Amino acid sequence: MFADFIDASAEVDGIRINAIRCGNGPALLLLHGHPQTHAIWHKVAPTLARHFTVIAADLRGYGDSGKPLGADDHSNYSKRRMAADQVALMQAQGFSEFAVIGHDRGGRVAARMALDHPRAVTKLVTLDVAPTLAMYEQTSFAFARAYWHWFFLVRPAPFPETLIRADADLYLKQTIGARSAGLAPFTPDAYAEYLRCLSDPATAHGICEDYRASISIDLDHDRASLDEGRKIDCAFLALWGAQGVIEQCFAPLAEWRQWSVQVSGEALPCGHYIPEEAPELLLERVLPFLQA
Repeated sequence: MFADFIDASAEVDGIRINAIRCGNGPALLLLHGHPQTHAIWHKVAPTLARHFTVIAADLRGYGDSGKPLGADDHSNYSKRRMAADQVALMQAQGFSEFAVIGHDRGGRVAARMALDHPRAVTKLVTLDVAPTLAMYEQTSFAFARAYWHWFFLVRPAPFPETLIRADADLYLKQTIGARSAGLAPFTPDAYAEYLRCLSDPATAHGICEDYRASISIDLDHDRASLDEGRKIDCAFLALWGAQGVIEQCFAPLAEWRQWSVQVSGEALPCGHYIPEEAPELLLERVLPFLQA
């Protein structure tokens, strides 16, 4: 899927952050979501690499990145820690400044990165996310029913890990395959890659710790940032799927305006997995934004 890409992994905070790299020009970091890997970018990364130095990374706990045992307070899976991982990865590749596109969980990491490392992030794109704090505080029946995993994965270890490990393929089908587009967006190669990584028993723990952090320490960090009046001050493009839960249950642009001084965005005619469902539309939106 990434024939022209080379390994760009780095040792960060005592763990390996897996990444690949291709292209020349300004740096662009791509961050995936749950329960996937950097493979989500395979339909758009080659085109982006014609214009940028593209680095597609696996978040800690996912893919082939390190999966440490979660701390008691889940701080080593906080979005703050995950963001610091990726900043260090980019520095190891020789980039002190870069743009970032984050889908799903990667969008939450990217937003925290823009808050914590404003000199590093030049432009931010989030795909099909609203702010975590808003989503938890505005939980409705429709949201809870659609995003059941937000409430399942946060249960204490080893309960959710045990169920995921029992049948990783079933879990994958019940998450990525249960959205509006079903399994249609995912090529056999991409699906096989997601399943390979999810079949690693350590991945189940990493994923759960990511979500346990989101319902605890991440909310503390978010509330503190709001109380301090901190804002994302780089150019910010928020895109989401018109057929997805974010569109149905939240007002993403209005919510992001509480966090950003210059956010713009729109819904695209697709579901949640924008890079795989609507790669051409995504490129049409992000290339002018990133090149402006």
